[in-house]
Amino acid sequence: MNAARALQAAVFEHLKANSAVAAIVGARVYDHPPASAAWKKPYLAFGTGYSVDADADCIDAREHTLQIDCWSRDQGRLGPCRDLADAVHRALHRAELVADPPFAISAMRVVLNRVFADPDGKTAHGVVQVRALVQEN
Repeated sequence: MNAARALQAAVFEHLKANSAVAAIVGARVYDHPPASAAWKKPYLAFGTGYSVDADADCIDAREHTLQIDCWSRDQGRLGPCRDLADAVHRALHRAELVADPPFAISAMRVVLNRVFADPDGKTAHGVVQVRALVQEN
């Protein structure tokens, strides 16, 4: 497993276990949502990500940015999606996540929380980006 996958796995488990997130999406947290998920909103899906080198003396590390997409089609469109994006924000900002060895996650923070109307006119889309330092021990 690489560092990006270790981070995503830790975030995935953390979101599924968070009661505020689960109250909104249930178990609908996906790496790659099935086609049927479009009709079972709200749900979360992992979006794009990237990393930059963050090595220091004797430390192999990268700073990873990971995107979580929030999807909703509830009445009031943007309001329920804002609630979901906020729940994800609260669950992940400064969270202390544990990754599978040999990786260690630190400095987790939410750097973007944005909600907007999708071009279909029915769907609300939220984007929550998190940044974390992932060190390989």
